[in-house]
Amino acid sequence: MKDAKARILVVEDDTALLRGLMDVLVFNGYQVKGIEDGGEGLRVGTGEQFDLILLDVMLPTLDGFSICKKIRRQKPTQGIIIITAKGAEDDIVTGFKAGADDYITKPFSLREVMVRVEAVLRRTGKHLGDEEVRCRGIFFDGKNLKASAGEQSVELTRRELDIIIYLHRHQDRIVSKKELLTEVWHYADAEIETRTVDIHMLKLRKKISGLIGVKPLIETIRGEGYRLLLE
Repeated sequence: MKDAKARILVVEDDTALLRGLMDVLVFNGYQVKGIEDGGEGLRVGTGEQFDLILLDVMLPTLDGFSICKKIRRQKPTQGIIIITAKGAEDDIVTGFKAGADDYITKPFSLREVMVRVEAVLRRTGKHLGDEEVRCRGIFFDGKNLKASAGEQSVELTRRELDIIIYLHRHQDRIVSKKELLTEVWHYADAEIETRTVDIHMLKLRKKISGLIGVKPLIETIRGEGYRLLLE
């Protein structure tokens, strides 16, 4: 077995699934702690130090979304992945709103688990910077995670700001979804099937439209990727 390279907490009430996840993570060299109760998961997640926390959505005593919100408030840079049912896109959106970095859907392959775990561990605390970006009358404040236009402002997540910063840095060309997964999400395998980019783009566009109206700031080029519309 590899030397332990990170400490991971898994909160999952399905005993068989919990053991399976722990076995996979231990086999890949991680130190792992498993908990089956939501309230206990919150206590341990806030009281101890972990590089990553895997949270099931449906848990006894306290659900995964509530745990995620509470941990995110206390530990802004904590890596968190939610575990949800296949096809439950509402859960994925809710998880991102609660502060999750990524998601895993049941049933999942071992490859998918490791791709997402390793990606979050690589990017935890390694965002694109506290830059300030101005475009189309919007001020994007990387230090305070806000976007403002005139007297209106909206809070952004770190990932949403990273998307804007990356697209602004490469405003002279189209940026593909695979490139975003590699450079912003730090996926080692950008071929993994995921709706992560699409969901973040939908949320980000909705927030921006509240500031500048219906004309999009981020343009989708079908089959190619995204670019900023600066005019």
